[in-house]
Amino acid sequence: MLANTHYPLNHPILGRMAATIVLCAATLLALISAPAQAKPDPKAAPNEFVQAVADSALQAVKGDPDVKRGDLNRINQLVDELILPYVNFEKTTRLAAGRYWRQASPEQQKALVEAFRGTLVRTYSGALSSVDEVSRIEIQPFRGDANADDVVVRSLVTRRNAPAVAVDYRLEKTPEGWKVYDLNIENIWLIQNYRNQFAQQIQQSGIDGLIKALNQSNAN
Repeated sequence: MLANTHYPLNHPILGRMAATIVLCAATLLALISAPAQAKPDPKAAPNEFVQAVADSALQAVKGDPDVKRGDLNRINQLVDELILPYVNFEKTTRLAAGRYWRQASPEQQKALVEAFRGTLVRTYSGALSSVDEVSRIEIQPFRGDANADDVVVRSLVTRRNAPAVAVDYRLEKTPEGWKVYDLNIENIWLIQNYRNQFAQQIQQSGIDGLIKALNQSNAN
């Protein structure tokens, strides 16, 4: 069951969650330095897909001084080059918007995806400095149906002097291979959390109001 807990866009818990979120994002950032043969096999089992990049992910993040400094331009560059092929931002945004997505024009949908992407990228960039030398992502044995088109891969994220955090990745199988579109961190599904916020903002000021609020938050 999805958690009902939700937080405003600028709630401090999102900052605390960011350190864990970025370790999950780091799994996808592994391709910063990984050799071509280490790229995930789109035909692999879902846990193998995640594990294929997890081992080198943290090393890749630690090895980039601009990333460690939280350089937003560098983060955006890496997201464009390396994250987008493995994350379905459009689906994440569409599900977060819920029924309001169908009410939005194509132009509004595009603007909302870009604004929400900016929100998530800024969350990642603000937490990169917390990645330490012992940070680790351990993929758990896969217990679902590897032939399914929509699956959950479970992991444990550990950092120095911090308890392990259970993190679930929700993936979908596409013609291009597996893509991540949701995360469950500390029993909070990212899409469910933002769906509550999006609905409240849209009810107050419409789709354009939500886009404006996200962009204003991103600019701060």
